[in-house]
Amino acid sequence: MRKLIFLIFLFAGFSCQVRQESSKEIDIIIYGGTSAAVTAAVQAKKMGKSVIIVCPDVHLGGLTSGGLGYTDTGNKAVIGGLAREFYHRVYKYYQDPATWRWQKREDYGNKGQGTPAIDGANKTQWIFEPHIAEQVFEDFIAEYEIPVYRDEWLDRENGVEKVDGKIRSITTLSGKTYKGKVFIDATYEGDLMAAAGVNYHVGREANSVYGEEWNGVQTGVLHHKHFFIDKISPYWVPGDSTSGVLPRISTEHPGEFGSGDKKIQAYCYRLCMSNHPENRVPFPRPADYDSTQYEILLRVFNGPSFEMHRDFFGKFDTIPNRKTDTNNRGPVSSDNIGMNYDYPEASYERRKEILEEHITYQQGLLWFAANDPRVRQDVRDEMKKWGLAKDEFVDNNNWPHQIYVREARRMIGDFVLTEHELLGKRPITKSIGMGSYTIDSHNIQRYITPEGYVQNEGDIGVHVKPYKIPLGTILPKEKECSNLLVPVAVSSSHIAFGSIRMEPVFMILGQSAATLAGLALESEKGVHEITYDGLSLRLLEDKQVLQYGE
Repeated sequence: MRKLIFLIFLFAGFSCQVRQESSKEIDIIIYGGTSAAVTAAVQAKKMGKSVIIVCPDVHLGGLTSGGLGYTDTGNKAVIGGLAREFYHRVYKYYQDPATWRWQKREDYGNKGQGTPAIDGANKTQWIFEPHIAEQVFEDFIAEYEIPVYRDEWLDRENGVEKVDGKIRSITTLSGKTYKGKVFIDATYEGDLMAAAGVNYHVGREANSVYGEEWNGVQTGVLHHKHFFIDKISPYWVPGDSTSGVLPRISTEHPGEFGSGDKKIQAYCYRLCMSNHPENRVPFPRPADYDSTQYEILLRVFNGPSFEMHRDFFGKFDTIPNRKTDTNNRGPVSSDNIGMNYDYPEASYERRKEILEEHITYQQGLLWFAANDPRVRQDVRDEMKKWGLAKDEFVDNNNWPHQIYVREARRMIGDFVLTEHELLGKRPITKSIGMGSYTIDSHNIQRYITPEGYVQNEGDIGVHVKPYKIPLGTILPKEKECSNLLVPVAVSSSHIAFGSIRMEPVFMILGQSAATLAGLALESEKGVHEITYDGLSLRLLEDKQVLQYGE
């Protein structure tokens, strides 16, 4: 009886908590914990609006604090507003000698992606450690007194209440309901957007859809160094198809050139590694380690072109304090090609399985390269100099808390940005920010060529000049939802998203989305009704860069 009474009171208390949360109508509710979520929240608060972040993550910052410290800047002159403020705050942390714990500042090479890592003239720093980035995001949250509800996962089946084409509230799996006036989906996956009934696309559009060149299946196009130069057999017994196909090679036809599919860029974890003996943790051997999964890597190591064309350590990009932002390099590396196709629309349970499989693959790859006696000695010797950074991701066994979701869902909104706009073939109006990074797609599939060899497909790199990102890319069609903004899973083709998907751009678009939301609230209009002139004036006032070289 006492237990029953306790449960009744417990349930009553829980119900009151839910009702109390529901009764508070917030001006702007941001779902997600990415870098875009933080800049959107800060901008909303700067405009005097009530704002909360409902965050499925525990850590803020997404990839920016999740290992991607070797920033994909492109032309840094087009990075303004709160994004530039973020990199300025990073700079300030590294002005403190105490931040340089494992390395003297003068011993750091100051190398960035086409720009110095530390720009003293402009007081910005573009290359940094994960924990510094996360601290900057937490500083923003504390300084602007932004409530963050962490580890709150949207009920994607029944958690979005819409009335007359507007989201009225969202409910998480914990039972909490958040009522708001304007909503921002700042997730990589576009979960709120999808649950709200907004139209979207997953995978590559055929080139014919938007008249593009680089979007669809790109068999035979080999832009970067992430393809097989040597003629490597995909079979256990080289040349004998009856012996079976090696792991992680698809036996399916890759598709006709230029055709569309539901496949997406490979994911990986951007590892923070160290070669400092006192700050190095040996690479873990995963519980279900299987050395046969790396047979194709062994053949690359032993191939005749390894020395000339393959640098397995080429993307151990240096960040301060003798650490790396380690990315994919070569035909077989950290990119887990072909193992993420159902991630964008998968259930939370299935996504967890995919993440676990990616961890096993990537940890196994490191263990294999460092320890398997079949691996060439020089590779093993070099790998043993490295380990996971002991002082990073300390609550997750030094492993990044965020996988690199290079693309997932992409909204089909008011304006679909394509390669034509990025390459300057069509003019762009109503700019809300700029991008400038190369159109960059990682590999999407690993297949068997008609000649009987293994090859990768989907890796594209096309240079662009700084380009404008139009307002319509963050706006759903008004008839689908009139109070939602989407600054991450933006409205673009697959290949255009290959440039947009950089973290500085997400911060820019997060700020611009919140600015639009704030103006809509002030004028008591819908987000689709705000004039661009008024929006652009406020964006410029807040130091966003809307055009370049004009």
